[in-house]
Amino acid sequence: MKIPILKTDRLILRPLSVDDAEAVYIWVSDERVTKYMPYLTYTSLDDVRIWLANLQSEVETYNFGFVLKENNLLIGSGDIGYNSEKGAWDFGYNIRYDYWNQGLATEATKCMMKFAYDNFGAKDFSANHAIDNPASGKVMEKCGLKFLKFGEYSKFDQSQTFKAKFYKAHLDEII
Repeated sequence: MKIPILKTDRLILRPLSVDDAEAVYIWVSDERVTKYMPYLTYTSLDDVRIWLANLQSEVETYNFGFVLKENNLLIGSGDIGYNSEKGAWDFGYNIRYDYWNQGLATEATKCMMKFAYDNFGAKDFSANHAIDNPASGKVMEKCGLKFLKFGEYSKFDQSQTFKAKFYKAHLDEII
């Protein structure tokens, strides 16, 4: 699947590659960032390279790197893909800790949503966050999603389960 290059006021959203491993490692090895993510905290640069290589064969999800326009620094990543069980486009995001609370996750997420809307007619979106991570919920709300229900999700290896808030939106236009 070809991942396009997208632009916002402050960001370039572009495909990730194995060459990004060192930059990506900065946030995927930081427990402040990974605490509520479904993936485990990375402890090896080689494991990050393997993950990035595997992204190249992903066919159902669009994975983007978030690059600051001002200095060409890769500071986060996100993905969006259609979830047939939910009948909605799921998305997620993570940003380097030193770039939190600047509206960058919201800016990038709105851009990914617009991409899905413009290219696939996506109008239904969903996401969830750990209850103990309300800042992530603020991103979802700023992107037009509304609280749907409480639930749970787990780390990929099932080592930890989080109480969560699930959000959904039907949007006739992207904000």
